[in-house]
Amino acid sequence: MSLWPEILLILAAYIIGSIPFGYIFTRKFTGKSILDFGSGNIGSTNVGRIAGKKIAVLTQACDMSKGLLPVALVYYLNIENFHHLEEYDIYLVALATILGHDFSLFLKLKGGKGVNTTLGASLLLAPFSVLLSVLIYFIVTWKYKFVSLGSICLAISLTISDLVIHGISSLFYYLLICSGLIIVKHIPNIRRLLNNTEYQSQ
Repeated sequence: MSLWPEILLILAAYIIGSIPFGYIFTRKFTGKSILDFGSGNIGSTNVGRIAGKKIAVLTQACDMSKGLLPVALVYYLNIENFHHLEEYDIYLVALATILGHDFSLFLKLKGGKGVNTTLGASLLLAPFSVLLSVLIYFIVTWKYKFVSLGSICLAISLTISDLVIHGISSLFYYLLICSGLIIVKHIPNIRRLLNNTEYQSQ
């Protein structure tokens, strides 16, 4: 059986994930390149610093949607029997979208930290774990005033909660990779947290 349908889906997911909404919206509404300001990150947190809360919310919604839509498409293709897809294909599509955001084709492989895109891509795959991790994010961010710390705790809880619910499975390994990517992308934030120089949320 030809692998081209799966390969094309994964490539399309990567391209969709690569759309740098934070860069586009900040450039459009402020005339600035977000890569040159704040943390240099294209995610909604840095967008909020440079372009304001409304643009940050818009960026957040779009980053989550670009994670959700490719996964929803794979679900649709399976339901409609348009093409038989293997179990792991949906995880590869989800990861491709996240990698597109983290290493954007349109920004010379620069990008964001993948939190919102991971949540969008994982919502249909692990809804309870996503909702629980978001709750933990808000609690940690509210208590300690560090978005980065909340994001790191979100990543850890995303994997642990699924492990508790489902045990070792393909979904667990997918979420483990997602969590690892988020934590690796937050290494500069972890260093700043340890040195007490991290940006606090307002």
